[in-house]
Amino acid sequence: MTPQMRVFVATEPVDGRKAINGLVMLCQKCLCEDPFSGGVFIFRSRSGHSRKILAYDGNGFRLAQKRLSKGRFNNWPKSQGPHSRLRAHQVYALCMGGDPGARGAPDWRPLPLG
Repeated sequence: MTPQMRVFVATEPVDGRKAINGLVMLCQKCLCEDPFSGGVFIFRSRSGHSRKILAYDGNGFRLAQKRLSKGRFNNWPKSQGPHSRLRAHQVYALCMGGDPGARGAPDWRPLPLG
C-alpha cells in the first residue's frame, strides 16, 4: 500500500460469500468505479466478521480476506455516496480494526531549506 494508490471503501456491507467476479460487478454497478483502474477496493461482510480487499495488478485480480475468529470490525467509514476514499495509513488502521478517521502524518511535506 503506497500513498499514491487510490483506495475505495464500500460504505454498504456486501454478501461475504462473493468472490472476485461478484466483487468486480459491485465495483462497476454499485460503486461506479472501474475495477481495472489499479485502485484498491475494500468491502465488509454484513455480519462484520470479515473484510475483503480487491485489487487489479495489470495481470489479474488479487483478493485478500481477513476474518475475525471473535468479535466484529468496528469503525467503518461512512459517506453520502456508495464509497469513501481513504489514504494509505487509514487503510492500515481499518485493516487492523482501528479507527481510520484517526489523524496521521501527512503523506508528503516539503523540507525546510536553509
